[in-house]
Amino acid sequence: MAEHWPLKSLSLFFLLTLLASTAEPRLTTDFYSKSCPRFHDIVRDTISSKQITNPTTAAAVIRLFFHDCFPNGCDASILISSTAFNAAERDSSINLSLPGDGFDAVVRAKTALELACPNTVSCSDIISAATRDLLVTVGGPYYPVFLGRRDSRISKASLLADLLPLPSSPISKTIRQFESRGFSVQEMVALSGAHSIGFSHCKEFVGLVGRNSTGYNPRFAVALKKACSNYPRDPTLSVFNDISTPNKFDNMYYQNIPKGLGLLESDHGLYSDPRTRPFVDLYARDQDRFFKDFAKAMQKLSLYGVKTGRRGEIRRRCDAIN
Repeated sequence: MAEHWPLKSLSLFFLLTLLASTAEPRLTTDFYSKSCPRFHDIVRDTISSKQITNPTTAAAVIRLFFHDCFPNGCDASILISSTAFNAAERDSSINLSLPGDGFDAVVRAKTALELACPNTVSCSDIISAATRDLLVTVGGPYYPVFLGRRDSRISKASLLADLLPLPSSPISKTIRQFESRGFSVQEMVALSGAHSIGFSHCKEFVGLVGRNSTGYNPRFAVALKKACSNYPRDPTLSVFNDISTPNKFDNMYYQNIPKGLGLLESDHGLYSDPRTRPFVDLYARDQDRFFKDFAKAMQKLSLYGVKTGRRGEIRRRCDAIN
């Protein structure tokens, strides 16, 4: 004889079934273990080869990761090219200085993954995994990367207005921008440590050099003026963010700032503001603590505003919406 369920039980059963079917998939560290088991190997091999050929790749990808995730979430919207009908994020004025090596590294990894696992891996997952792997190659800390993101179907330069911190932004404004995304002052200072590697173009700081109020070491200011003397005719001129160990991820960035060896106005601001200065001092004397806090903040940023399931797509090409 068939068993009869009470009406309330049936209603609850169907409600739970509906909720389960519509729930957003969760990110996991082993998301591609079955669908693309060589995911990590392919990304690591591709970007390591690129880093060996072009040592600035690590800094370029880390910066690309920040410019993608911080404004509207980690969704690879930064990679989409503009069309005749739409100005995409990458052509916003604040993104025009992003190095090409970052974009190229992601495209190379995507190409290799499409050959191995067609239409399986999102471009946003590639950025997050490549960032962590490149950070490790230059001496930085390891942290688990959660996977399962989908790529955005929208990329508009107009949506970036005032969402990314500028090198010239007052510290108070930068703090507000981070806090609005759920990041503490300490997490902001830790993430600023990404300036341990990479470079900045002269136009970002040369106007400040020589001003008494900016805190530059006098000899450093003279050297910067000399290095940037031809920048109006050559806008590609740049200087390493960390003049002490420019190709190694370490805590020298924080040790440089109190000595007047910070490059950008935002670097000097970290030491002049009483809210951020204690953390600069902390990371300057304790690299292990910096690595620990930086890794946690990077992992947190990699999970900010992610899209999963039907809220996004897996692009066949990272620079174009399907």
